[in-house]
Amino acid sequence: MSIFPEPLPHAPEESPADEPAEAASIDPLAPENTPAPPAEWTNEPEAATQQSELATPVFAPPPTAEEVPRGPLFTVSAPPPIYREERIPHLGHLALLGLLAIFGLIGTMMLVPLALHFHLFGVTSLTQAATDYRYALGSQAAQYIITFIGCLVVFPILWRKPYFEGIHWHGAAALHRTARLISAAVLCFFVAMINGILMPGPTNAPIDQLFKAPGAAWILFAFGVTLAPFFEEMAFRGFLLPSLCTAYDRTVEHFTGAAKRSVDEFDNPEWSLSAMVVGSVLTSIPFALMHGAQTGWSLGPFLLLIFVSLILCSVRLYTRSLAASTLVHACYNFMLFSFMLLGTGGFKHLDKM
Repeated sequence: MSIFPEPLPHAPEESPADEPAEAASIDPLAPENTPAPPAEWTNEPEAATQQSELATPVFAPPPTAEEVPRGPLFTVSAPPPIYREERIPHLGHLALLGLLAIFGLIGTMMLVPLALHFHLFGVTSLTQAATDYRYALGSQAAQYIITFIGCLVVFPILWRKPYFEGIHWHGAAALHRTARLISAAVLCFFVAMINGILMPGPTNAPIDQLFKAPGAAWILFAFGVTLAPFFEEMAFRGFLLPSLCTAYDRTVEHFTGAAKRSVDEFDNPEWSLSAMVVGSVLTSIPFALMHGAQTGWSLGPFLLLIFVSLILCSVRLYTRSLAASTLVHACYNFMLFSFMLLGTGGFKHLDKM
């Protein structure tokens, strides 16, 4: 502790009046006016922020919508792939189609007696109706239509999607390939011409006898290029072919432990090549058998029908469009009927068939 008295601070008001106060330097290069370099330049720790600066509140404008940080709820990312267990149509749906066809047949059997009661087309007995082409084609068309109406009601409820989407109609895909699809029909037509030369069918086949009835040829023409291709493709390439392909792949997956095949973004099942080959062959056999009675079970027409069916199956599988195979089928029938039309002088000389 010092024994000397501490000097009192010099108060400005006590300075002599004649002593001028020291003026601040106005030289910008003076040391006191030169800003201190940043801390990273001098390797010195940054000075603490003065209390006055920390105490001063800063009112910034609210952030815009673009500046707000987005959490996981707003993250835009591709969804993970979803495996769909059900591949449609499958064998269960095929069995349901068969059940609806039975109901269609029952409905047709109820309509025939009603038509006979009103003497439709002048037919009054079942014996006459059995040999009349109008009743034969009318009954077949009625069964097709009743079955189709049942499909439009039942399958959308079961599949939870529109009917034509479930059977993979995909009409736009067929329109984009119209030229190539017509070329496939032309190929089938030329094969049919060669088959008729090398392996001709019987001369008095049931289908030929049906053509010889007055007016039957034109009705058969209209039926063969409209209703018949649509409903036959719906049954064979719309239900039977995909059901067999799916059943084959599921069997292989079950016994070999292979990875399950899913569907693409358009709900088209991804079948294996072997499944498509086996499914096409197994679909073509009943397709040819269905028409076998019309050609008198002749070998040449039967093999031709197998070939045509394989082409239709290939078109359906390649384009993933049932509309594509239907278009090929309709064009092929149109060419056959047109050739017959020209060869008989407008169906006037059916003895030349």
